[in-house]
Parts: sequence; C-alpha cells; structure tokens
Amino acid sequence: MTASDGADGTPGRHVGERESLVAYGHRMVRDDLVDGMSGNLSARAGDLVAITPSGVPYQDMAPADICMVRPGDGSTAAGGRPSTETPMHLAVYRATDAAAIVHTHSPFVVALSTVLDEMPAVHYAMAGLGGLVRVAPYARFGTQELADGAVAALAGRTAVILRNHGALAYGASLGQAYDRARTLEWLARVYWHARLAGSPRTLTVAQLDEVREVTRAIRYGEPGPQP
Repeated sequence: MTASDGADGTPGRHVGERESLVAYGHRMVRDDLVDGMSGNLSARAGDLVAITPSGVPYQDMAPADICMVRPGDGSTAAGGRPSTETPMHLAVYRATDAAAIVHTHSPFVVALSTVLDEMPAVHYAMAGLGGLVRVAPYARFGTQELADGAVAALAGRTAVILRNHGALAYGASLGQAYDRARTLEWLARVYWHARLAGSPRTLTVAQLDEVREVTRAIRYGEPGPQP
C-alpha cells in the first residue's frame, strides 16, 4: 500500500503528516537525538495517528513507510508495523491535548536519567517544558507500564525523561514537540557541564512560574504582526 492508494483514501489524505514525520526523523539523526533506529515520532492525523515504523532506518524512511494507527486500540489502518512505542504515544494522546510527540534517545538526557529523579532548572528555558522535568521509573520499552509511567510523570509538563531509556516531548505541532525535545537535551548538556565545573545554582519553581507568566503576557516566541 502506498501513500496514495489506500482503499478508504486515508493514506492519501495524510501525505503532509507522513512527509513531516520523515523530515523530522532525518533531522533527529543530524541533531544527534537518536542513534540508529532508536526513538520515534508521531502526529495526530484526523481520527488516526501517524507514527514512524518499526525497524526502518531514518535515512531509508519514506512517507509511504509511515504507519497510520487507530488511537482507540492501536490497530493499523495503513502501512506496515508501527513503532514498538505506539502504546506510549497513544497513552499520551489520550491523556493530553498533544498534536505531536517526539521520543528521543539523546545522550545527555539518557546519561542523566541514570542518576536523577528530576532535571534541575539550570536555565529558565525549562519553563517552556512546564517546570522541572521528572524522570519516570524504568520499564521495558513497548510496555503499558512504560506508557503509564510516562503519562504520570508528564502531569503538568510537556516533556518527561524515561529512566535508562530516553525522553518524550509533545506539543501543539510536530515542530513544537521537536523543539521541546531539543531544549531538554540542551538543558541536560548544560547541567552536565555545570556539574563538572562545580555545584550548579538552579532556579526555583517560583522563578520558573514567573518566567511562564511573563512569557504568556508578552507572547514571547510568537511571531509578530506582518508589515
């Protein structure tokens, strides 16, 4: 089945989502957020979820490889075998207003996941993730236990670290979810180097809340009116 010949027209209706997932998959490799075939991405596509396939290297991935799954039971509507982390993606969609999800295995996040229960706020950029990012307990990949742990640790947040595994970020668009995943890895890298230099001074929850309030008030990061 190709991206344009689905019996019910579904694949053809979602070419844009499929192309975006492939493009961001290539970008994840370039940005060192994944290694090999690790990690995965997904996006809501009408009444379905588009998600990267299992076992296909990002450099070989094409839009036709992207799988379309039903959010209710995870069954496949189009494409081959979806990511093994489909249960985690669907659990996050059910629990949040996420429009897209990016799951990474970025090295500094993975390293810190082994020694932290929460990522300290070494920079106010963490406010954009909802506050101090929690580390969910370890559970084997692809399990409902992992999905449940990720959802619980995401409460009030848009990113979560998965112990001895990686991270997950979601957003109102694939671009926003990806930017949040990159921000989390950048924060992890900053904290790592700060720890090498000494004892980092970190921001308080109140200081992060203040940043969020000001950000909303001045619409920080949003494009201004066009001339």
